[in-house]
Amino acid sequence: MSKMNFKKFEDYFLQLIKNKKNSFHPLAWINGKPEIGKGTYIGGFSEVNAKGAKVNIGKNCDIASFVSINVSDSHKKCIGLNKKIERENIKIGDNVFIGSHCVILGGAEIGNNSVIAAATVVRKIKIPPYSLVLGNPAKIKKNYYKKK
Repeated sequence: MSKMNFKKFEDYFLQLIKNKKNSFHPLAWINGKPEIGKGTYIGGFSEVNAKGAKVNIGKNCDIASFVSINVSDSHKKCIGLNKKIERENIKIGDNVFIGSHCVILGGAEIGNNSVIAAATVVRKIKIPPYSLVLGNPAKIKKNYYKKK
């Protein structure tokens, strides 16, 4: 059996799963042209969809696996209430932690040094810096991480 080099295998694998190589995790899907700061990590099976709107993710963020950051909302188009997919910008500050299985949707603004707890859904809200956010609907605990 011949050896296949890793680079070639990775290229074939990414082609097979219709993904592009990125600097985060080979199983993170990055669509459109999001702005992602230095030192930010994005885990496997996470998606950052910036097609049709802006996504700005600050520096030194930790985005866990199975996170969806998505500017698009197609449910109204799907059921016939809109003719177009709705798209809104997303802004995530510096030093933000986003836990596994979170959904960050269009219109979200997350302040610096905040934590989004696992399985939280964030949509069309402005979260102040140093906040803890949890649940669906999202509940914001302002200044939870503020140094005293």
